[in-house]
Amino acid sequence: MTAPPNLSHAAPQQQCFLVLFDFDETIINESSDDAVVRALPGQHLPDWLRNSYREGHYNEHMQKVLVYMAEQGVSEDSIRSAVEKIQPSPGLLSLFQYLQSHQQEFELAVVSDANMYIIETWLERAGVRHLFRKIFTNPASFDDTGCLVLLPFHSHSCSCCPENMCKQVILREYLAGRQKERGGAPFQKVFYIGDGANDICPSLALGPRDTAFPRRDFPMHKLLLERQQAQAAKFKANVVPWVSGEDIVDCLKKIMEER
Repeated sequence: MTAPPNLSHAAPQQQCFLVLFDFDETIINESSDDAVVRALPGQHLPDWLRNSYREGHYNEHMQKVLVYMAEQGVSEDSIRSAVEKIQPSPGLLSLFQYLQSHQQEFELAVVSDANMYIIETWLERAGVRHLFRKIFTNPASFDDTGCLVLLPFHSHSCSCCPENMCKQVILREYLAGRQKERGGAPFQKVFYIGDGANDICPSLALGPRDTAFPRRDFPMHKLLLERQQAQAAKFKANVVPWVSGEDIVDCLKKIMEER
């Protein structure tokens, strides 16, 4: 994994555009939880634990998985090594390189149902952590016994999302907070890059000047196609599917040229 060259810190404030990234299967090319489980001696969970998952309660399930891993003697070093080996999605490092070279225009944030330990470990290893102003994800840290303790991000009343995270609530609160911090100036455009079903809800908060980038043929893309075919009036944003991060770069370049 090679970081973008010539990395520097802290872009000036008042960027025109906000870019929001999911993490699993968006920034990285697989589920980070699957990668962590490979740190187990047998590299997979027992059936009784795997089958204990309840729909909409994935965070709770992963809490049990991490306790089990600690009981099996999986160390922090083993988990860190597993995380650092995860490959980025195709072209994502090229996208980071482009955004790095346009820090005056783009503010970046992560909105993910993974966890803080995994995301920060991977971004640091890739050399791109400093590009992100904010990471919204489930808290996670190692306790004195060596167990990675996972907590829910928040509670909410959205019936469409897992009980521990509604990304639309996060997006709306962030946009309102940043507008206030920016002296009342909103972002000119918001870009949301994702892949999963839980990336639909935040995309519904986007306006006609904004763009949703669903990973082609992944659940987010398929669900958006269904909405478009049903002519769902609620969805206002432009939709640009991507296979590689370079597809997103091409789109951002056109937007930069047209403004």
